[in-house]
Amino acid sequence: MKTIGMIGGMSWESSAEYYTGISRGMKARLGGHNNGRSILLTLNFEEIKQMQSEGRWQEAGVVMADAARRLQSAGADFVVLCTNTMHKVAQDIEAAIDIPFLHIVTPTAAAISAAGFNRVGLLGTAFTMEQDFYRRRMEDVHGIEVVVPPARERERVHQIIYERLCHGDIRPEDRREYQDIIGGLQAEGAQGVILGCTEITLLVKPEHSSLPVFDTTRLHCEAAVEMALQP
Repeated sequence: MKTIGMIGGMSWESSAEYYTGISRGMKARLGGHNNGRSILLTLNFEEIKQMQSEGRWQEAGVVMADAARRLQSAGADFVVLCTNTMHKVAQDIEAAIDIPFLHIVTPTAAAISAAGFNRVGLLGTAFTMEQDFYRRRMEDVHGIEVVVPPARERERVHQIIYERLCHGDIRPEDRREYQDIIGGLQAEGAQGVILGCTEITLLVKPEHSSLPVFDTTRLHCEAAVEMALQP
C-alpha cells in the first residue's frame, strides 16, 4: 500500500472528511482493520485565506509547493491537495516534487464522463467559479462544458462556504438556498452539478439535489484509495 500525502487545513472541516473518507474507503476495499497509510500536513487556513482575498496567488503557490516537498520528504508516495480552490496553483506543486500529484479534476471528470454527461453546473468558491483554472481544465482536457450560477448567486455560494461551512455551521436555510441555485443550473441545461468546494459535501448530499451530484471530496478520496492500492 502506498502512502498518501495530504495537504490539508483548507478548511480543517473538509480535511477531516478526507481522512475519514480515505480510511473508510480502504477498509471497504480490504476489510478487517485496514485503513489508508497517510501523512497529513495541516496548513493554517487564516493565512491562506488572506492570500486568496489579496490575490497573492504566487505566494500561495510557494506555500503549497513547500508543503508538497515536506510530504515527499516524510515518505509520501503521491500528493493529494484537500481543497478545490488551491488547485489554481497545482502547477507549482507538480513542479516542486518528484512524486505524482493527484489532481481533483481528474476523478471528477471521469465520473461525469462515466455518467454520460457533457454539460454540468459548478458550485464552489468565487475563485473556482469565476476564474478559469478549474473550468478550463474540465473543458479543454476532458471535454466537459461547465456552467456557473449568476453573479448574485455565486456571491451567496461563496459567502456560505466561508462564513458557515468552513466553521462547521450547517444550516437548513443555506441548504435550501443551494437547492434553489442548483435548480437554476438545471434550467440552464446542466445534467449534473459539481460540488466544487470540499466543504459543500457537509451541506449538500445527493438526496438534497434535483440534479445528480458529483462530490469532489468523495471522488478525490476514492481516487486516492485506488492509487494507493496500485502496484
